[in-house]
Amino acid sequence: MEAFLISTGIVALAEIGDKTQLLAFILAAKFRKPWPIILGILVATLANHSLAGALGAWITSLMEPRTLRWVLGLSFVAMAIWTLIPDEFDEDDARLARFGVFGTTLIAFFLAEMGDKTQVATVALAAQYQAIFVVVAGTSLGMLIANVPAVLLGDRIAQRMPVRLVHGIAAAVFALLGIATLLGAGENLGL
Repeated sequence: MEAFLISTGIVALAEIGDKTQLLAFILAAKFRKPWPIILGILVATLANHSLAGALGAWITSLMEPRTLRWVLGLSFVAMAIWTLIPDEFDEDDARLARFGVFGTTLIAFFLAEMGDKTQVATVALAAQYQAIFVVVAGTSLGMLIANVPAVLLGDRIAQRMPVRLVHGIAAAVFALLGIATLLGAGENLGL
């Protein structure tokens, strides 16, 4: 349960103001059809984060527990720093309209998530908790928690969101996970 809750919370916080959330705002404004957009976000996230989770599980098989603990701890600290750096949105991510609302969302979200901080977090969390399905379910729910309101409420919430504060909280959570991992908090998991 811990893996699910941490995965959900950390991705929901990290996603606020992220380029994929900005993409959700743009797609909602462009198409004004929220349900195909939400379904596209869900399918793209499940696909992307499943690949990331599998990578995280594979990484755990390559490293000895002590090395893995250091790699994960430092990765979480790096994620804390990365979370504080604002994302820039590329307009090309939203120019796939010939694939329809669902197809455009699916392709744009999948591609926008490649190498994104929430994908990297999914890799690290899957390696940390060694529970790929629980982590992917949590990170996918976190994406929906952050992006569904963006699709449904659009600009009404964008102006009121304290993005800096949310990023600060997410960075603090990543930093705490990193420090706890470096200090051996995951030793009962074999790390």
